[in-house]
Amino acid sequence: MFRFIVSECYRHDHLRVLESLGGGAYGSTGASGVEGGERRESGKRGRRPGRKAQLDKQDMKAKLERSRQSARECRARKKLRYQYLEELVADRERAVLTLRKELDKYYKWNLELDQGRMPEGLDVMMQEIGVVKQEDAKF
Repeated sequence: MFRFIVSECYRHDHLRVLESLGGGAYGSTGASGVEGGERRESGKRGRRPGRKAQLDKQDMKAKLERSRQSARECRARKKLRYQYLEELVADRERAVLTLRKELDKYYKWNLELDQGRMPEGLDVMMQEIGVVKQEDAKF
């Protein structure tokens, strides 16, 4: 079986194509650096010597319980966050309704003023904001 390995030579800025027979007569190595294209495992994988299976089971049970507790706390925080956001939205909707009612009142007052009539409540509001003095309102 033929395998082609392409490596770029940066010093000469050209490509070299090496042909090998999988570590046969040419003695080249594969992509992993091990002869024959086999991959060499590092020493950190697999079971660790000196550890007992019983300790691993206890550790796993404790880890699962911590994970479950963390998930419960996360769900509780999420529930509180959604409750807070729902209350915030409800407050904003009430504020929007109040402002729309006020806008509608001012729109109606404007229509009455355009027709030459004095709208109800306009004189009271003007007194509250201080535009009309109390003495002028009596006349």
